[in-house]
Amino acid sequence: MDGQVLVLHDMLGINNEFHPRFLRRYMNLYDDIKTAVGKYITDVKAVDFPNDKEQY
Repeated sequence: MDGQVLVLHDMLGINNEFHPRFLRRYMNLYDDIKTAVGKYITDVKAVDFPNDKEQY
């Protein structure tokens, strides 16, 4: 009997460094997450987030 565990993070490509041959990636979220976090950091450092429209 054989078994395999496919972790959601691996399947969605969140972990960019894990490449076993049994893994089939259905998305590459690593790049999207890295880009989004980079934009967030840039906006916070520029004091553009949160702005007046995004506060109560």
